[in-house]
Amino acid sequence: MVNTQKYVNNILERNVEKKTGETSQIRSVAKALMILDYLASCQEEVPLTKIAGKFGIAKSTVHGLLATLRDFGYIDQSPFTGNYKLGVRLFEIGSIVAASWDVRSVAAPYIERLVGQVGETVHLVVLDKGEVLYIDKRESNQSIRIVSAQGMRLPAHCTGVGKALLAYLPANELKRIIKTKGLPGYTKNTITDPQVLEKELELIRGRGYAFDIEEIMDGLSCVAAPIFDHSGRACAAISVSGPTARLKEDRFEEITSTVCQTAMEISQALGYKHNPSRS
Repeated sequence: MVNTQKYVNNILERNVEKKTGETSQIRSVAKALMILDYLASCQEEVPLTKIAGKFGIAKSTVHGLLATLRDFGYIDQSPFTGNYKLGVRLFEIGSIVAASWDVRSVAAPYIERLVGQVGETVHLVVLDKGEVLYIDKRESNQSIRIVSAQGMRLPAHCTGVGKALLAYLPANELKRIIKTKGLPGYTKNTITDPQVLEKELELIRGRGYAFDIEEIMDGLSCVAAPIFDHSGRACAAISVSGPTARLKEDRFEEITSTVCQTAMEISQALGYKHNPSRS
């Protein structure tokens, strides 16, 4: 087990040793993060004076940091004692991260098999802040490959995986993403009209898969399918991507069938109970 107190002390020592050329904004972020680590190590409510004393920071500065962290939900302040402890927002973020990586570990053998079956690049993504976040990628052995990487973000409206996830969002959440992110065009095939996109998403829900034919990049096509968790939520999506010249007609249909089957197998491994009447 990690010694959290020692870990916090090491962070503090490294912060003290940092060069004076560091900006005040970065130092403020570092102090806020150290406070979070310290509260985690204490595992109980802590008064402001103890936090200030621990780091040798003025009470007024600590108060401002705590107030900001509290306002964003990262810490809670007791209405009775005024002391501080970690907040529910950290639990929410941790749950999102845990869910993403759990999907990744469960999906790994399935997408490795999928690469062998179709001979094209396979991606695993989750929807994060209205964008698709690539959490796994398995390369094909083809000479022409897809330029992508784990940790990459792309717009949701013009990617097969993105549309596969947008299709299962509540209507108000979909409208919020469209309003926030917009529908910028990348190629002549990109959907830039909200009404057209909504109709496309309705079709995706009906058939159970999405595709993008040169919607984000000329010459690139993909087919994608959603992955559902035990609660029936579309928590991730997988796709097979390749040059449009290789993903044609009969082969495209074969790949679509294999992607959908793989997505369903991963969903079932996550505890999803398939309901044929699902809309």
